[in-house]
Order: sequence, then structure tokens, then C-alpha cells
Amino acid sequence: MIQLIRIIALSVFVMLVDGNVYRLLAQNRIIDISEEKITSFEGSLMITSLAVSPDCRRVAFAGLQGDKVVMVVDGVEPESFNGIINVGTVFSPDVHRVAYYAIDGSKKLVVVDGKKGRRYDEIGTGSVTFSPDSRRVAYAVKRGEKAIVIVDGVEGIAYDNINELHFSPDSRRIAFVASKGKKWFVVVDGKEGQKYDEIREGSVIFSPDSRRVAFDGKRGDKVFVVVDGIDGQFYDEIGIGSVTFSPDSRRVAYIVKKGEKPIVVVDGVEGTAYDNIDGLVVSPDSRSIGYAASKGDKWLVVVNGIEGAAYDGIGSGFLMLSPDSRRVAYAARKGDKWFVVADGVEGTAYEGIGAGSLMFSPDSRRVAYGAIKNGAMLVSVDGTEELVYDALIAGSLTFSPDSRKVAYGAIKGGAKLIILDGAECFAYDGLVHKSRIVFDSSDQLHYLQVKGNDINLMEVKLAQ
Repeated sequence: MIQLIRIIALSVFVMLVDGNVYRLLAQNRIIDISEEKITSFEGSLMITSLAVSPDCRRVAFAGLQGDKVVMVVDGVEPESFNGIINVGTVFSPDVHRVAYYAIDGSKKLVVVDGKKGRRYDEIGTGSVTFSPDSRRVAYAVKRGEKAIVIVDGVEGIAYDNINELHFSPDSRRIAFVASKGKKWFVVVDGKEGQKYDEIREGSVIFSPDSRRVAFDGKRGDKVFVVVDGIDGQFYDEIGIGSVTFSPDSRRVAYIVKKGEKPIVVVDGVEGTAYDNIDGLVVSPDSRSIGYAASKGDKWLVVVNGIEGAAYDGIGSGFLMLSPDSRRVAYAARKGDKWFVVADGVEGTAYEGIGAGSLMFSPDSRRVAYGAIKNGAMLVSVDGTEELVYDALIAGSLTFSPDSRKVAYGAIKGGAKLIILDGAECFAYDGLVHKSRIVFDSSDQLHYLQVKGNDINLMEVKLAQ
């Protein structure tokens, strides 16, 4: 294990560490706990370099050793460099591979699985991408004034600019946006598409079946959605990031502005115009499309063109369609009180609903969310309030795969706790930044914990 002399961003990471040692608080709910040290650090680490694997079992981060920066992966230091580009560390979807950007002298390179790639003048920020099957890797570089995409170690054609990069869901296809002179186009499988004055960054998407491609194009002062290489109708605006394929890949929906009014376009058909439209969701069965909209000073939810009850506000990003596609839930406001509306029924009124906390269970039967009551936080599960805490750990609320158990992290009187089905099961030092509580099965969960200077993998066996 290397000893890091100094690492940056102490103040950002100190919130995860308070010196508590985990202790059992509800022994009857736990059969066994195992603790495995993954890595150690001194002081703190370069927080922007921290990467956590998708399964929350592996970590990688950069730190300073003498005048060199080292990348530590699961406690192992592969090699030192002049610097690490902080936002470039990524694990593959299957969690077995890791890649990061490094500075080597005056050049930059990508290291994949410990192997150094070619050295270039620049590496595209955030461009290192593993394919969904984890077998392929691509990234954008600059050599002199020209931009190039590297796919599986092979250099492609040089362009003036390249600004995004995507693998298809089946990992067989690759698309990116490029420019020659003043014109922009999408390159799919090495073939250049039509030329445009602008292609909105971040708008390129593959359909779930990998056969279709869509993006936002612009000519003159008009914008439009391009689907399957065909330009759509001109509009005054396209909602940023709103273009969405249905799960079955057959339908396309997006938000546009026609004059001063936004509308939702579904399969080329324009919907009702509203004063504002926020969010766009498609059900898992591809049959329902919903969004929040306003008329004057009132907000409502629209699902398949049918308007719900009017409220003073609808929580942005809260609209949820259940996994079985049969249920609808969202956060709404009357006056200064917020509540969750599930299947048209209003729940208990609170001072606020936790952002990003609203969720259905995997079987669609249960609803859980965080809420603020008298200035403190609580979790509501199936309409029943659990214990009150000083704070909830953002993103920690989760259901077990069989939908029977609910777990989350909370803070109470300075102690950090794991809560299981409303019971305080044990305390811990802190969840690792960017990680979460993961149910491996209905009776086992794990998480990455900060304990002193260590990052430990905690595995918990639960009672049935």
C-alpha cells in the first residue's frame, strides 16, 4: 500500500469522515457483517478524480507522491505521472476495467487497464468511453490543430473538431459529432451525415435497439430534430436533452417551442401548447408518455394527452412512471406545502420532498421518498413515516430486488446510520462519495465506507 504524502480537496471529503466506528443497533435484523479494506489514503484525496465502479465495489483516485501524481486503483499504484486529468477516470460497465487520462511531460495519454496509449497534445475532456459490453474503448484526441477519434487503439479520420462520442447499446456502432470548416455533422460507423450550421452538444442518442440515431440540428435561425438521417419540422427551440426514444425504439418524443409556446411532439404529431413544459418520461412498455405543464400560474401532469389535477407547482424531475407502466407518481405543491401524488391520490403534506428521492419499488407496488417535516428529514414508505433525522444521505434510498426491504443512509446527532425497514441497524463513518447502498439480493447488501484513512467494502447479511 502506498503512502500518499499529500492529497488535495480535504474540505470536500471531510464530510464523509467523523471518526465513528460502526456498531450494531438492531442485531435481530443482521446475521453477519464482513469488512474488507479496499484502499487507504492520508488526509484526503483529489475528489474530482475519484471514481467508483458501477457495482460500488471498486475505487480509483489520484494523489500526490513527492512531485508525481499517482493513480491508486483498489489500493494499487500502477504508475506515476506529471499529472492526472481529474475528471477522466472511468470504470467499464462490467467493473473489470479502468481507464484514466494522464499527463506525461508535455503530452497527454490514456491509460487503459494499466497500459499506456499513444501520447497526444490533448485528450478530449470526458471523452473516454467504454462500450456497454466493456470490450471496446474510444476517446477523442488532438494532434496539432486536428481532432481524431481513437477506437480500440485505431486512429480515425482527422477533423477540425470532435465534441462527443457514443457507443450504441449493443456496442457494435459508434457515433460522434465532427466539423470541417464551419459545418457540423454526425459520423456514424465512419460515415459522415448531412452538414449543418450547428449540432447541439449532447443531443446525439442511439435508440435502445441500436438501429436508430437522433440529434438536434440547426440551419439559420431554425432548429429541428434529425431522426434516421431525416430532418424534422423546423421549430424556434428544441428542449435541451428532451429527444427520447421509447424502450421499444419505435417512438420518438421531444419538447419544442413554436412561437412562445412549448409543445410535445410524439411520433411527429404536435400536442397541446402550454405556457411551460418540464420533463418528459416514457413508460417501460413504450405506451405512455408523460410530462409536467403549466397553464397560467397552475401546473399539472399530462399522460398520453390527459391532464391531471392542477397545483401551484410540480417538482421538477419528480414525475415517475412505474416499472410495470401502470402507475404515476410525482411531487406537487399547494401553497407552501409539498406532497406526493400517486395514482391521483395526494399524500401527506410536508415542507418539502427530497430531490431525486421519489421511487417505485421494482414490483411497482410500493412508493418511497424523503420529506422535510419541522425542519428535519424523514422517509415515507407506502405512506408511513419512518424515524426523523437531521439529514438523509442523498441518493442512498433504495429497495431490495424483491421490493420487501428499504434501506438508506441518515445522519442523527452527528452519527451516520444505515436504516433498514425503519430500524437503525448500525452506524458507520460515511458512504464513499459517488457510491450508494447496493442490495445484492433480498437478504444481502453492501456499501463502500470511509473509516479513518481507509475505504472499506462492507457486506451485510440480513435476517429474512
